[in-house]
Formats: sequence, structure tokens, C-alpha cells
Amino acid sequence: MNLQLITNAEVVHKQVYYGHPRPGNGEESVEISYPTTEVVGHGSFGVVFTTTIKETGEPVAIKKVLQDRRFKNRELEIMKLLKHPNVIDLKYYFYEKDPHGEVYLNLILDYMPQSLYQRLRHFVHIPSAMPRLEIKCYMYQLFKSLNYLHNFACVCHRDIKPQNLLVDPVSWSLRLCDFGSAKQLKPSEPNVSYICSRYYRAPELIFGATHYSNQIDVWSSGCVMAELLLGQPMFPGESGIDQLVEIIKILGTPSRQEICAMNPNYMEHKFPQIKPIPLSRVFKKEDDPTVQFLANTLKYDPMERFNALQCLCSSYFDELRHAEGHLQDVVSSLKLLEFDYDTELAHLTPDQLEAVKLRLKPISVR
Repeated sequence: MNLQLITNAEVVHKQVYYGHPRPGNGEESVEISYPTTEVVGHGSFGVVFTTTIKETGEPVAIKKVLQDRRFKNRELEIMKLLKHPNVIDLKYYFYEKDPHGEVYLNLILDYMPQSLYQRLRHFVHIPSAMPRLEIKCYMYQLFKSLNYLHNFACVCHRDIKPQNLLVDPVSWSLRLCDFGSAKQLKPSEPNVSYICSRYYRAPELIFGATHYSNQIDVWSSGCVMAELLLGQPMFPGESGIDQLVEIIKILGTPSRQEICAMNPNYMEHKFPQIKPIPLSRVFKKEDDPTVQFLANTLKYDPMERFNALQCLCSSYFDELRHAEGHLQDVVSSLKLLEFDYDTELAHLTPDQLEAVKLRLKPISVR
């Protein structure tokens, strides 16, 4: 671990490691320099700065987190694996030590202008609804990132929320960020159920499941989409159990079979029998494909919930596949309908691949 002292010079010079070292080259390093950084965000994880790398002229974000010397940083290990147009890219990383001897890991990442949370706040303050086509473009890119994450990198993000989705409101491009909670789930290993921000937490987590699947990310994504449509969270619980109450108010009481599918070991509460409210009443302004799509992402049984690729194949996105005029330009510039076979479709059988190709048409598979 190459440690550097934290400096406050006007121009910072750092020896950094490449985020994606070439095979056989080990941890390659290079020196870069950048002006003193500007803080743009902070939280329990650490601090985020923005700056520009002088050697390349690239704007970047630097995420600085306190490093526990006893453990490898899981976020760093996962980010080294990830390379996808809809996932924030790790360009470089370096370690530094403060005067108290604390070690910090700095991740140098792609810069994006704002979060989806900030973008939604803009429309709430106007007040006006976010354009439905803009929402559709963002959701398609989110499910492209999840299809890649779940099937190629075998990573579950575990904290999908508007704050962790970065967007460019001009081009409508989206990138998934913040892999601080991410994990490669293994069927033989239990996982913590107290994960994911509350409003977006899948019901199996609230039911205390420790052997959940990547499908928790799909539930969270459905909650994000619902929030973009409504202008506010769909299930705004004030505690873990209140979160479940908010879900039951709309989706109704889960059946015994659904509870078993979420967590076969759950024996605690008995719930009053509440009938579901049709989602068409919750989303009165939305068309049938939109409402049906939400229904398919917000199912209690994780196996009944659409996976990321099924979401991409949904008729909700047909408007993007048959785009014309300005929307066609957006779809083309974002390469929405282009898929890389090796990293996005290689997990499919030949029959499944043919069916998916037909559904995703017009499609370009490299």
C-alpha cells in the first residue's frame, strides 16, 4: 500500500494506481496532478470532491473514505471488476495518511453533473412532472446496468436509490454509483438483512431474510421509478416495520406462500388482512404498460418479480425501440439498444438469446 501524506497545495500531485490494470501488469501506477478540490457531497461513507486532471483535462469526482487496515475494501475490489457504460467508472485510486495516522482510500471516478435525486427535486420545486420519456430513458439505463451487474459481474448493489444514480440532464445519460454496500452474493453464505436505504428496501429484507438474491435491486428500482412518477417516495416508512405497513397499505397483506418465498424462517408477526389497492388508482395519470411494468417489479415473491433483463424486454420500453425524431437521436447517442454479447447476454441459452433478441429489436449485438 503506497501511502502519501494529505497535502493542501494549490496543485496536488499524486502517484495513483490504475482502476483497471492490464492483465499481468499487477498494480500499475502513474503520476497525476489536479487543482485543489471542491467538496460536493459527504455522508457516513466519507467525502466527495470534484476536480479536473491536468494531464488529460478530464473532470472527475474523488470519493475519499476512511480505510480499516484490517480489511480489504470491498468497494474497491468490486469497482475494479466493473466496466459498463451505465456504471460509474473507476479511473484511478490511491491511499493517503493524515497527521493522526488515519489511512484514507481515494477513488477517482467519472464525473456526472448531478444525482437523479437532485434532478427530481428540480421538477418538484418548479412544480412540474418529470418528463415521462426522460424517466423511461433513465430506467432503461438502470436496468441495463443491473443486467450487467447481476449476470456478468455477479454483484448485488444493495443500495439502489435516486441519490446513487448519477445523471446528465442534457443528454439523459445515467450511471449507477456508490458500491459501498455492494456484494457478490453466494448461495452458501448468509448476508445481513439490515441493508439498503429504508424507502427502497425490498420486503424480504424487512422480513429478515439472510439468503436473498439480486432481486432486491429490482424492487428498489421499481421504488425509484414510482418516486419519479409521483414526485415523492411510494413507501415512506419511518422505521423498518412501518416500512412494511406502507407496502401492505398498497400491495395488500402478503399470503403465507409469499412470506415463505421471502423468508421461510419468518415466524413473528401475524398481519391484519388488507386488500391491495389497484396500482392504476395509485398512478392515475400513467398508461397501462407503465402500471403493469411497476406491478412486475414490485412483487412480494422475489421469483415472481421481473429480473433486470425481463424488465428491459418489457413493452413499457417499446417507445424507445421504435423511437422517431428527437427521441431517436437520444436513443442513438446513448446507445440504448446496443448490447455487448460477452458482458450482457452471454448468460443466456441459445433459445433464450433468440427470444431476447426478438424482444429487444431493433438490436445491435457486438
